[in-house]
Amino acid sequence: MNTVVAQLQRQFQDYIVSLYQQGFLDNQFTELRNLQDEGTPDFVSEVVSLFFDDCAKLINNMSRSLEQPENVDFKQVDSGVHQLKGSSSSVGARRVKNVCISFKECCDVHNREGCLRCLQQVDYEYKMLKTKLEDLFKLEQRILQAGGTIPQVDIK
Repeated sequence: MNTVVAQLQRQFQDYIVSLYQQGFLDNQFTELRNLQDEGTPDFVSEVVSLFFDDCAKLINNMSRSLEQPENVDFKQVDSGVHQLKGSSSSVGARRVKNVCISFKECCDVHNREGCLRCLQQVDYEYKMLKTKLEDLFKLEQRILQAGGTIPQVDIK
C-alpha cells in the first residue's frame, strides 16, 4: 500500500476517534456511516449537510423568537429545540443534542435568559461540529484521490 494513503488513513482513524472521545459524535454517526456504500458514496456528507442547513434555519428562527423580551413565544422556541434535538440525535451530533436537553428545560419554565445562553451554546456546538466534519470529509476525499479506501473505524 502507498505510504501516503496509509498515512492519510491513519490520520482519518485518529481524527474520527478523537471526535467520539471529545463527545462531538455518538454511535448514531457510526450507524449513519454504515448506511453508506459504493452506490451512495456521498450519503453521509449529504445527510450531514442537510442537518447543518436545518440547524442554521432553526437557530435563526429561535433567535428571532427570543429577540423580544416581553413577547417570547416559548412554544415556538420549544418546537425548534425539539426539531433540533431530533435531527441532532439522528446524525449522532451528541454535543448539540445535549445542549438541546438543557435548552428544552429553559423553555419549559419560560426562562428567556437561559434560552438565550442555550441558543448561544447550541450555535457554538453546531459550528464546531460543522468545521470538524468538513475536515473529516476533506480527509476522506484526499484518501480517495490518493487511490485509497476509507477505513472502517471501531469505536469502543
